Amino acid sequence: MDFNYDVIVVGAGHAGCEAACASANLGSKTLLITMDMNKIAQMSCNPAVGGIAKGQIVREIDALGGFMGIVTDETAIQFRMLNRSKGPAMWSPRSQSDRARFITTWRSILENTENLYMWQDSVNQILVKDGQVTGVVTSMHVTFTAKCVVLTTGTFMNGLMHIGRTQLHGGRISEPASYGITEQLVELGFTAGRMKTGTPVRIDGRSIHFDEAVEQQGENDFHKFSFLDFKPRPLKQRSCWTIYTNEQVHEILRAGLPDSPLYNGQIQSIGPRYCPSIETKIVTFPDKTEHQLFLEPEGETTQEYYLNGFSSSLPLDVQVRALQAIPALRDVHIYRPGYAIEYDYFDPTQLNHNLETKQIRNLFFAGQINGTTGYEEAGGQGLIAGINAHVNCHGGAPFTLGRDEAYIGVLIDDLVTKGVDEPYRMFTSRAEYRILLRQDDADMRLTERSYRLGLAKQDRYDLLTEKRDKIDHLIRFAENYSIKPAYINAGLEALGTTPLKQGVRLIDLVLRPQLDLVQLSQLVPALKREISSIKNRQDEIVEAAEIKMKYQGYIDREKMIAEKIARLEHIRIRGKFKYGEIQALSTEARQKLERIDPETIAQASRIPGISPSDINILLLLCGR
Repeated sequence: MDFNYDVIVVGAGHAGCEAACASANLGSKTLLITMDMNKIAQMSCNPAVGGIAKGQIVREIDALGGFMGIVTDETAIQFRMLNRSKGPAMWSPRSQSDRARFITTWRSILENTENLYMWQDSVNQILVKDGQVTGVVTSMHVTFTAKCVVLTTGTFMNGLMHIGRTQLHGGRISEPASYGITEQLVELGFTAGRMKTGTPVRIDGRSIHFDEAVEQQGENDFHKFSFLDFKPRPLKQRSCWTIYTNEQVHEILRAGLPDSPLYNGQIQSIGPRYCPSIETKIVTFPDKTEHQLFLEPEGETTQEYYLNGFSSSLPLDVQVRALQAIPALRDVHIYRPGYAIEYDYFDPTQLNHNLETKQIRNLFFAGQINGTTGYEEAGGQGLIAGINAHVNCHGGAPFTLGRDEAYIGVLIDDLVTKGVDEPYRMFTSRAEYRILLRQDDADMRLTERSYRLGLAKQDRYDLLTEKRDKIDHLIRFAENYSIKPAYINAGLEALGTTPLKQGVRLIDLVLRPQLDLVQLSQLVPALKREISSIKNRQDEIVEAAEIKMKYQGYIDREKMIAEKIARLEHIRIRGKFKYGEIQALSTEARQKLERIDPETIAQASRIPGISPSDINILLLLCGR
């Protein structure tokens, strides 16, 4: 047994698994320390991956050579592409997963990754010498040394769970909390805080009256998360179900509010605004007579259901009585109640964009320790932290992603520039370049960069090259192929679109919102032959080519805007100024610039409270 490593990753949640695999696959000798090897990549809350903007992050993780997309596809029991009624910039993949298989699939990957080792234990001390991390000490009093340490502690640091007035110490139900790290880092000058999240009741499906719920089936087309995965989904696909609360439910919940930790002063920390508890919903929206809930299966064969939308920390008896007032759940039997959990996090403005801490060299934070919420946000951070831990061990430039390159870039820039005042959740609205950051082209944006780094392997790069060539070929065909009215007008009229008055190029018809390439292939034999010649990933390539053709004008405009902003990204200012002495800046600007110490003018411009006039002053001082 060796006790010396290049990289130590603390915590085997979604951030820790990606971090450990990234550093190991790049060649760093890596140790992953977890309290319980049977809970690796545990889906602590709902058994699902993806969703609005989150699905884009998972595709980016996959494009970079991470594993969340692969594991999700392998364990999926339902897949849907959300927001199909909107433009492709808003399309977001989401999958229900088999919770138990998700864990075993991830564990198999970890145990069979070269350079990656595991140790079951709890870390309670970080070793630091001369401002640089040197290793960790565990609760078994084992010392492991390393060049870099990545902390991905999730909700475990001083975790405290609430069910009514009952309080349980732990990081998850029936799992112990972690102690010591917060206190040590605060002594070293870090700023810490408390956040809160929650999870709903788990229900025995045998007690659900499904005839009084609305079935929500999945989709079975070509869409998946991984750009490598062409196989059919291996598991049986299952339905979700929708039900609704009612006034009787709300009355029971209101009567229980005096015993709610959220409203009796027991919980002081801030919870996620966009994933509120059911008691928060009835207080915030008192006029609503019902709230939609989703019954989500926890696996391919289990009877366990997750009640999405009913997160709660109310007493057990209140939760059960409220559930029984829903017709479909009148005979409900539960496996365990919902609960809230409070945990420690660190202000993410204490990080650089590579997720290394500013105070201690070679110490990285990723996941909920940075004030985020969600498996996807955690996985994206873990991947970047793992890459950069390897870089710090072996040399090279920091690996960071821009806001115009990835949702992961938006996420990290928001964290380190703006900080958080509530658990951070990714939304498409947070990205100013949504058309550039579509889920369909994450490989086009990121795989080549990862390949040059050495994380994305040759097979992934070859698939990208093949896909790009076939998309370009199909677009060139549409640009050059001419169509005469006599050959197509009858078909156009049958499809409810205006017939041609003169010959046009095929691409002019593709640009019509009522038409798509598949429809046109039924009218244009030459196009049908071109599509049929695509043997691998035909549907994916046709969709990607069509999106590029229909939205090229919007894509080009966003690229132009991004390029203008990029000029400011190249004006580096860290270490150049003593902001407190620049009297021309506003007081707020001086204070915030000193605290955050932005890398570039562009980052400074994104700090809340920094005005355009403040930026102009900095540009003048830079001689621009």
